[in-house]
Amino acid sequence: MTNIERYLKASFKSSKSVTKEFSTSFSLGIKCLGKDIRDSIYSVYGFVRVADEIVDTFFDSNQEILLDEFEAATYSAIEEGFSTNVILHSFQNAVNKFKIDNHLVEAFFSSMRSDLNKNKHTQQSLDEYVYGSAEVVGLMCLKIFVYGDQKSYDSLVFSAKKLGSAFQKVNFFRDLNEDYFEKGRLYFPGFDLEKNLDENVKKKIESEIKSEFDDARNGIYKLPNSSRFGVLLAYRYYLKLFKKLKSTSSKKLLSKRVRVNNFQKIMLIPTTYFLSIFSFLAKKL
Repeated sequence: MTNIERYLKASFKSSKSVTKEFSTSFSLGIKCLGKDIRDSIYSVYGFVRVADEIVDTFFDSNQEILLDEFEAATYSAIEEGFSTNVILHSFQNAVNKFKIDNHLVEAFFSSMRSDLNKNKHTQQSLDEYVYGSAEVVGLMCLKIFVYGDQKSYDSLVFSAKKLGSAFQKVNFFRDLNEDYFEKGRLYFPGFDLEKNLDENVKKKIESEIKSEFDDARNGIYKLPNSSRFGVLLAYRYYLKLFKKLKSTSSKKLLSKRVRVNNFQKIMLIPTTYFLSIFSFLAKKL
């Protein structure tokens, strides 16, 4: 093994460590992917996580400068095929290996930057934010899932975007309390946390999320064998979380963070494996 290979291996380990530290659910899903694509998916998540932490955690720092520097370092890493930042080194490898489009990276940073200066959203700004913060991440992963094949990628873009959007909106509901009271952000238009959370607005948003889950489902079963199981596991975990959030009143969402415990996550594995293998049966369930 050359030193270049050792450095890349170390960078993959760093991205994996960041992923495991911040998300047990995504870590579990990634473990169920084919070995040949796991490192690249860890690389995407590690990259996304660092940017998220810049805008969500380090409030005592100059976040705009930090994000600008991280973005510039990202483009430099992609162009040079190397970075002294091990997270970016692993990410550039995934981008260059699977030909991930630069406009996806640009859209992602645009949404991250809006978190620094926008506290409330209109429907249009929310759609733009979700595209950059979640849908493009799904598209980055899709490029890896199909091994860079453009024809396969194009056929699954719609489903991947819907899945990313559904995941993000479920996160918004789950983190409603933290986002508003700790970060001063309110993503869903129509909610006024200082006065009242309208149950009718909640139901409308839930209907939209349910529709996105349905649109995403068919695309998951068209993924290659190497990624279908892992993505389906993440889908079913988020669907279970979504159902728990639906059954929780708006008022209670402000006082507790709804979770799916680790035992419930693990119990999803055997049935998800079956469904991923026998997808023709899954479509009937």
